Amino acid sequence: MTVSAEEARRFFVARHFLVPARSVAGGLDGVLEVFRRFGSIQFDPVAVAGRNHDLVLHARVAGYERAWCDVLYERREIFEATNKALSFVPADEFPWFRHVMGRKGPRFHNAALADNAAVAEKVLARIRAEGPLSSADFERETGPTKDWFGMPENAVRAVLEAYTVTGVIGLARRDGNVRYYDLLERLLPAELLAHEVPEREQLRHKLLSRYRAHGLLAAGGAGGTFARIANPPERRDLHKELVAVGALVPVEVEGVRGKRFVLAEELALLQAPPEPKPSVAFIAPFDSLLWDTALLASLFEFEHVWEGFFPPARRRWGYYVLPIVFGDRFVGRIEPRIDRDWARVEVLDVWWEDGFAPRRADGFVDAMRDALRAYLRFAGADRLEWAPHLAAEKRLFPARP
Repeated sequence: MTVSAEEARRFFVARHFLVPARSVAGGLDGVLEVFRRFGSIQFDPVAVAGRNHDLVLHARVAGYERAWCDVLYERREIFEATNKALSFVPADEFPWFRHVMGRKGPRFHNAALADNAAVAEKVLARIRAEGPLSSADFERETGPTKDWFGMPENAVRAVLEAYTVTGVIGLARRDGNVRYYDLLERLLPAELLAHEVPEREQLRHKLLSRYRAHGLLAAGGAGGTFARIANPPERRDLHKELVAVGALVPVEVEGVRGKRFVLAEELALLQAPPEPKPSVAFIAPFDSLLWDTALLASLFEFEHVWEGFFPPARRRWGYYVLPIVFGDRFVGRIEPRIDRDWARVEVLDVWWEDGFAPRRADGFVDAMRDALRAYLRFAGADRLEWAPHLAAEKRLFPARP
């Protein structure tokens, strides 16, 4: 199957619930709808402009409130798992996420339990007796386990992670960035825990979940897209199986090198993608829409580089910058900051793509104003403040929640 670049762009933003933005009906059911489409959403605790998973959902769910995801987590309708990175995953997919690599693989974590057996026994006994505990609830213990830099690691932290990898405990809740762990049988229903899935089937499900999250990946993924899913030869075999059973369908996209693969159930959308709507969405830095930077460059002519890990002198844009999608195009970047103490949003900078003029793009000004109003509501802010050099944008986009 071959599609034009325009069809592919329209399909891509539509399957990401961005035609128009914030079009999924609000509430917990709307949040779960996005989770079921994507399979997982990456969690990141940095909240200068909103936590990553909240920003992903805000771009798609009408009137999204940060508490909605927290409620689903407390109800155990979503749980934390490593899926490319630390992510929230629908709880009913837990049986396919038992095989967990952890930071260094199962062998390392099994060794951590064996090498710190006394600490492991004490930690598990206290959790069993007292309920959810964090590493801060224990005194630091030393042992043979080393961190990434070869330095002695807190044995309590090592055994907590190892017990998580081996499926003994799970994350019960977070207080900020502090994780609390409890026995897995107290966190998920017994029938879910009793559902056993062969390891190879788990790996195949995880591979498919990355295609679910993105929607238009190549066989080899992009960057770390397929991290922690077996080794490359086994991944290739798993991919062939997904194509053979019809779960993935190969397509060729005009101007894009190599074959792409779409979910079979999304073929109809690819064949008849809707017209783009004049709506604006701010895209989270770890949104799956942005995973494949080569695709963004060839299909959208948009260069995406996450500069949060760069020293300031090397940044062309900023620390926590959100790409701006208008219709089926990337038209710029915005760097907002949420100041919760003063109930305001500060816009530190805006960068428009070459050749894009906000005033001349039909429908853009109104769509941008609507997006800013929605963002203010999401941030719990009552005013928008622009950096002094953004006087033109301040005049063009006045916004109140």
